[in-house]
Amino acid sequence: MKTTAQIRQAFLDFFHSKGHQVVDSSSLVPANDPTLLFTNAGMNQFKDVFLGMDKRSYSRATTAQRCVRAGGKHNDLENVGYTARHHTFFEMLGNFSFGDYFKQDAIHFGWEFLTSTQWLGLPKERLWVTVYETDDEAYRIWHDEIGIPAERIIRIGDNKGPKGSYASDNFWQMGDTGPCGPCTEIFYDHGDHIWGGPPGSPEEDGDRYIEIWNIVFMQFNRQADGTMEKLPKPSVDTGMGLERISAVMQHVNSNYEIDIFQQLIAKTAEITGEKDLNNKSLRVIADHIRSCAYLIADGVIPSNEGRGYVLRRIIRRAVRHGHLLGAKEAFFYKLVPTLIEVMAEAGNVVKEKQGNIEKLLRLEEEQFARTLERGLALLDDALASVENNTLSGEVAFKLYDTYGFPLDLTADVCRERNIQIDEDGFNREMEAQRVRAQSASQFGVDYNSVIRVEGSTKFEGYTESESSAKVTALFYDGKSVERIEAGQSAVVILENTPFYAESGGQIGDSGCLITNDMRFEVKDTQKYGQVFGHIGELKQGTLSVGQLVNAEVDSIRRHHTSLNHSATHLLHAALRQVLGEHVAQKGSLVSDSALRFDFTQPEAISREQLAEVERIVNQAVRANYPVVTEIMDLDTAKSKGAMALFGEKYGEQVRVVTMDAFSIELCGGIHVKRTGDIGLFKIISEGAVAAGIRRVEAVTGEQAIVWLQNQQALLHQSAELLKSDVNSLAEKIYQLQDKAKKTEKELQQLKEKAAMQTGADLAKSAVQINGISVVVQQLEGVEAKSLRSIVDDLKNQLGSAVIVFASQVDGKVNLIVGVTHDLTSKVKAGELVNLMAQKVGGKGGGRPDLAMAGGSQPEHISVALSDCLDWLQTHL
Repeated sequence: MKTTAQIRQAFLDFFHSKGHQVVDSSSLVPANDPTLLFTNAGMNQFKDVFLGMDKRSYSRATTAQRCVRAGGKHNDLENVGYTARHHTFFEMLGNFSFGDYFKQDAIHFGWEFLTSTQWLGLPKERLWVTVYETDDEAYRIWHDEIGIPAERIIRIGDNKGPKGSYASDNFWQMGDTGPCGPCTEIFYDHGDHIWGGPPGSPEEDGDRYIEIWNIVFMQFNRQADGTMEKLPKPSVDTGMGLERISAVMQHVNSNYEIDIFQQLIAKTAEITGEKDLNNKSLRVIADHIRSCAYLIADGVIPSNEGRGYVLRRIIRRAVRHGHLLGAKEAFFYKLVPTLIEVMAEAGNVVKEKQGNIEKLLRLEEEQFARTLERGLALLDDALASVENNTLSGEVAFKLYDTYGFPLDLTADVCRERNIQIDEDGFNREMEAQRVRAQSASQFGVDYNSVIRVEGSTKFEGYTESESSAKVTALFYDGKSVERIEAGQSAVVILENTPFYAESGGQIGDSGCLITNDMRFEVKDTQKYGQVFGHIGELKQGTLSVGQLVNAEVDSIRRHHTSLNHSATHLLHAALRQVLGEHVAQKGSLVSDSALRFDFTQPEAISREQLAEVERIVNQAVRANYPVVTEIMDLDTAKSKGAMALFGEKYGEQVRVVTMDAFSIELCGGIHVKRTGDIGLFKIISEGAVAAGIRRVEAVTGEQAIVWLQNQQALLHQSAELLKSDVNSLAEKIYQLQDKAKKTEKELQQLKEKAAMQTGADLAKSAVQINGISVVVQQLEGVEAKSLRSIVDDLKNQLGSAVIVFASQVDGKVNLIVGVTHDLTSKVKAGELVNLMAQKVGGKGGGRPDLAMAGGSQPEHISVALSDCLDWLQTHL
């Protein structure tokens, strides 16, 4: 029996033998792709290649790609653990042709790997195939060349409802526009002992016939109007789920019965004490540890937004199922070592970050565990009294808002009791939160609206700031033109350029393109695939395609930018020294005025730690290390210890920037010659930007000196205002604080004394309602704390009474209701104060004997007091 690891390696070895470049799995966080929440298919990392915006040194590739489908368009979360093949995390084995081979080779490759005894050796008679209804070419290859009988070749037409042409399981589209084409799929027949029918039949949803291979033939480019244009270089995108083929090869019908899951399930059972290995909760946890560990390894941090929110949902679902199994303490993180072991070589990315992964999982589980029992108790009470077998949306929202239960977790519990959820009601209650939480999955793009130019721009900016260049294309208002006139804003594409295009956090260069009678001001430089676009406005003359221009970079702006970029590398290294190896870049901005660096850090940074980071960076600046750049292959760079930067894509050859042994990073940006050129480094702010993500902002060189001078001026100005000198400023502030505290205390004592006197006067104003003393008054300018003192004093004086006060302070309403204990059976303070609060645009609450509220409509105080008296007349 082949293990899952052996099958993964066999696939890569087979396609390598067929001339394919073996490419590492890309991150689960798609690089520079705003259209995806997570990497969810093998072709994601090659999308720019298929779109013609990127070129590789190879035309054939093969991968074992890590994928997550737990949010956005592809969301399998609720089915995980309850079906045989749904997962949040899975591996997609793929082979790709970029304008190289097409249908014939792709089909033959798939058939050979699956059926050859040298590879998987599956019985041919158990394999069925599907083709798109009108794809006669694929049908002919399967029937005439491979030899599959006609009865095992199924044509699938437009079967996805009233969506028009090409709405088929066997027609793939990247989006509403862009590359697309027919598919052919290979199915494995598990045998008639399992229910289900072949694809296209009424019983196709059964488990007998399982899709194991899908080949997409990209041969069209779909326009916004639905027109299908033929692609000049048809390509191939093949996907085979590793877990599915492992189930076939290991002679089991459920993915959860393969070796990887069986070991994870056994470990989960051992940790939780569960004896029944068929318990579905074990399946859920075994699946979820894979997605959670790999997401964290790829830089995702649990949070309440976007990708972090999806990760948090998965963790909490796993923890809840651990609770069902009887886990009494944090358990989830303990599965990481077993995961690393069962994933074999594919587990290395988790092993490298093991400590940080375990720490974050444990912290998240402990945080959630504090509210889990209370939330489940509330849900149990609600489920015991549901009407029409449906849990109200209001209760589901309260569980989310107060106890952090995502809707799918509540649905999990309800499913076990055959209870539905009023999802419409839930959505109405939390629309604002839903919009925020799902903002990262609101993706969409017209792939044909992107500027695309054949060829590439040669970048000369590492050594030059000025060069002669030929205009190869012009874009005005997003459309290709041959010529632009003065006053027009445009994008200019050059054959070669010294201008740096925005990348790796560094802003694009500015400057100008000039001739004797023409001047184009470049405001920004961006990459469009392999070409550089110079974005700006033609100030003088005309500019045409084919024209020679002199390209001149704003050297002063670039110099300041290079100081900040090199300082960013030093900052990254210093943070890792002071805070730990878990620090990883999560984003950066390098401009001519400052630098901004976002990084993983689960806890707040102390002032002492921040000062130490700044000291270490400036020490490296003074050391005046040479800044060396080298071009090498990616594996050599990694073995040298070079760190890759978040959100960047790297080819086979990479640029390594080394600052002695202090900092080694992969980077394509502009840097100083020596670290001493930075001059001075000064941190100007630090704080949290998201859960587990901190941000440091800093300045360098002349900007740092200006910042320090401004701070010094502020100190002197503050000292003058406080009639002190700079050295004694802190002591002077302490003295003033002490004086202010004493004055505040004296003022409070006077207020309390006045309140006691006011209470004595108000006691005389009490009226009788059915023999009970009632005080209902508006007190001008009395703060909430003083109102409470007056109520307590009046209770003591009157013995048995209902006391109601309203006051207005700075345009805000303060309400208070006090009820002596002998009257709380008749009048509940909280009920009465809420009745009044509604009249003044507020809300509040409290104990039956004392309740307070606020409001924003002081003009309605008199109405609130009048309604209060009417209410008391009917309740006393």
